[in-house]
Amino acid sequence: MRAIWKGSITFGLVNVPISVYSATESHDLRLHQVHDADGGRIRYQRRCEICGEAVEWDNINKAYDDGDRTVVITDEELAELPTEKSREIEILQFVPSDQVDPVMMAKTYYLAPASTSAKSYALLRRTLEETDRTAIVSFTLRQRTQLGALRVRDDVMVLQTLLWDDEVRQPDFAGIDKDVRISAKELEMSQALVENFSGDFDPSEYTDEYQAQLRTLVEAKLEQGDTVDTEETFGTDREEGEEAEVLDLMEALRRSVSAAKEKKAGSGSASKASSSTTKKTSSSTAEKKKPAAKSTAAKKSSSSSSSTTKKPAARKKTASKKTA
Repeated sequence: MRAIWKGSITFGLVNVPISVYSATESHDLRLHQVHDADGGRIRYQRRCEICGEAVEWDNINKAYDDGDRTVVITDEELAELPTEKSREIEILQFVPSDQVDPVMMAKTYYLAPASTSAKSYALLRRTLEETDRTAIVSFTLRQRTQLGALRVRDDVMVLQTLLWDDEVRQPDFAGIDKDVRISAKELEMSQALVENFSGDFDPSEYTDEYQAQLRTLVEAKLEQGDTVDTEETFGTDREEGEEAEVLDLMEALRRSVSAAKEKKAGSGSASKASSSTTKKTSSSTAEKKKPAAKSTAAKKSSSSSSSTTKKPAARKKTASKKTA
């Protein structure tokens, strides 16, 4: 397996360097489109609708239109967004595992410890197991800020990307709220049928019959010599194309717990704060916002500086059961 991303898990002052690996892969055969007359490969071109010319990837920008107007966004502008440079998986909250709705889950990744983080990785993994908690995290992957669920599976920490709340549609269609009458006898028979089909789930008992038959068809054609020369008809395929410093673990844990207690105590006494304290808090908040207001200038100056700054989402295919 090859790592697709490297970064670190952060919570409090604890930093766990990790590598990210895809936990799933498609078993589908990859099929190309070809000309039925001679088997020649059909390729798609990126063609401009104004000048009609084919456009290379280096000359393509992204754009958004609201129906009347279009905004063009360059790669340089996207590269300046701070979230794209983040290499941290920030833990936002630990929640009971049964509170994470499966409908929100998308792709799954394995998280492997870096050579310097074996102990902190094992500590976080064991903590999640023994508390039966799932960590809700925020991270950036492939230029997208994503929400994720960090949990343990077979002694390995896995990261599952989650859909955002506004991406999950509410069931709004007829039929589900219709008032129907179900007799006790009908319910009893239905439950008996469920019982007859009940058992423990074993994924290996199921197979994708379509892909199995497709592979059989391809292999038969290869054996019969029903093929064309790949190089002559297709040509050559064109592909396009830090670990952070680890704090002493016990010290990081002590400081993180202390900071969390102070934050909790501070929030409890906030209602008793004097007006002078409120003014100080406001001025402090304003000072914290100043760097954000000057982010553009800071980014320009960062090109001449080599300092680095830390900045804090598979369903299985529906399968048919093997026939006897």
